[in-house]
Amino acid sequence: MTAVGADAAGRFRLGDRDVARLGLGAMRLTGSRPFSMGEPSDRTTSIAMLRRAVERGVDHVDTAAFYFSQTRSANEIINAALSPYDGVTVVTKVGPHRGLDGSWFGAPAPGNLRGQVEENLRQLGRDRIDVVNYRTYGPGPVAEHVGVLHDLVAEGLVGHVGISNVTLEQLEEAFAVGPLACVQNRFSLDSDHSRDVLRRCGELGVAFVPFFAIAGPGREAGTGTEVDVVAEVAAEVGAAPAQVRIAWTLALGDHVLAIPGTSRPDHLEANIDAAALRLSDEQVARLTPTPVGQA
Repeated sequence: MTAVGADAAGRFRLGDRDVARLGLGAMRLTGSRPFSMGEPSDRTTSIAMLRRAVERGVDHVDTAAFYFSQTRSANEIINAALSPYDGVTVVTKVGPHRGLDGSWFGAPAPGNLRGQVEENLRQLGRDRIDVVNYRTYGPGPVAEHVGVLHDLVAEGLVGHVGISNVTLEQLEEAFAVGPLACVQNRFSLDSDHSRDVLRRCGELGVAFVPFFAIAGPGREAGTGTEVDVVAEVAAEVGAAPAQVRIAWTLALGDHVLAIPGTSRPDHLEANIDAAALRLSDEQVARLTPTPVGQA
C-alpha cells in the first residue's frame, strides 16, 4: 500500500473541530494493556510515535488518566510529545479509576468527576480538555454524571462532553441532558453488540468511536489468530489483517472514527496507511457478522 496521511480516511466533526476519521488511541503507548499493567514502554519511542502520527495527519488522540503502566503515563507522554497541542484534539475519559498497583475501584459519585477532570488537566498540562467522555460501569442512570461534565463545560474546563460504554437507553438519557460530541463503545468484527448505538449516533450526527476495533483485550494490533474471512479479504486487497479491520470500521459510516492503538512504530505506520484502504460492498458484507442496522 502507498503511504498516505490520516486524512485519506475523510473527516468528521468532533466537538468544535473537524478531525481525520483515523486517530490514535494512547493506552498502548505506555506498555499497558486493557485490565492489566503490562510492561513499561520505552518513553523515547512512545514520544517519537506520537509525533510521527501527527506528522502523518493524525489530529485526534484518545487518552485517559487511568492509562498507565508501572512507570509510564499516557497523559504524561502526550504532554511531553505534543504540548502545546496545535491542531490536535485530545479526548479523555473519566469514571473508571485505578490505584498505583493497577487495581480498579468502583463507580465514582458524580461529585468526584471534577477531581478526575482536574487530574487529566494537570497531567496533560492544559487549561481545557477538548472532549471528556463519561465512561459508565454498566446499566443505570447517567444523567447526573453527564450533567456534571456539562457544568464543567460552562466553567471552561471542558470543551465538549461525550459518553462511553453505554446502552441505547443511556445514550438517549445523556443526549437529553445536553449535546454530545461522541460515543465510545466496544465494537468490532468480533463484538458487534452496539449496532443500535452505532445507528442512533448516525441519526443524531454524533461521532461513534469504537474501541477494541482492531485487537481484543488480550492481543496487540496486528497479531493473533485471525478469523478466516479477515485473512481472505486481506489477501484479496494486499493488506494486513489489522488494516482490513480498520477499513471495515471506517466503512460502517461517515460518522465513525477509528482510534487504533499500538506500541510498535511499524504498526503505527501500517495503521495510518489503512486510511486509504477501501473495501468493496461485497467485502464489507462478507466481513460483517450481522448486517449493521439490524437489531
